[in-house]
Amino acid sequence: MAIQRDEVRRIAGLARLEIREEELDRIAAELSSVLDYAGALKRLDLAGCEPLSFAPPAAALRADEPDGRCLTAEQALAMAPEAEGGFFLVPPVIEGQDP
Repeated sequence: MAIQRDEVRRIAGLARLEIREEELDRIAAELSSVLDYAGALKRLDLAGCEPLSFAPPAAALRADEPDGRCLTAEQALAMAPEAEGGFFLVPPVIEGQDP
């Protein structure tokens, strides 16, 4: 399935990614390759194949307990580009909305 430049622009807009014009063709080709690969996987005959699990549910990879590490509010905010009143300040993500 071939992805066109306009579709890459639309997807980038939805994902809020900035893509330079000179990168559009390369990214379109890469996305097309990914979709072609997924299409090839869809065509596989998997009748009679049981799903695999990577780890049995009973074998936890780690103890599910807090490890005691935490940051104070001051430590967390120390490297923030902007903070006010103990909160991180971030730009609005919805266009046309003022903070």
